[in-house]
Amino acid sequence: MKKFLLSSFIIVAILALGACGGQESSGSESNGGTQSTVDLNAKNWAFDQDTYTVPAGKVTFNLKNEEGYHGIEIEGTDVKIDGDGSATATLEPGEYTVKCNIQCGTGHEEMKATIVVE
Repeated sequence: MKKFLLSSFIIVAILALGACGGQESSGSESNGGTQSTVDLNAKNWAFDQDTYTVPAGKVTFNLKNEEGYHGIEIEGTDVKIDGDGSATATLEPGEYTVKCNIQCGTGHEEMKATIVVE
């Protein structure tokens, strides 16, 4: 009887530990996927990088306007941010184009960047 109780306790303890380990954080493996964060800083009429590279999986995009008022749309996804803000999408490997989606002046049409998902 003591062996049965001890075995039951060990099984319950293992299950409880497994259930507690599911928190996601930037750049870490969790539940078979990757959680990444991309910080895009927008100014008239460019993003702070031409290319952002992330692993495939869940990606959170944070947009900050350093100069002017901008937004983003990422082609091939449902990511859309108007002004400062965040959005999350699950991305497959490939290249995605980020475009400013708010008419921001004379350089608006060229305000683009690329997301490379590996």
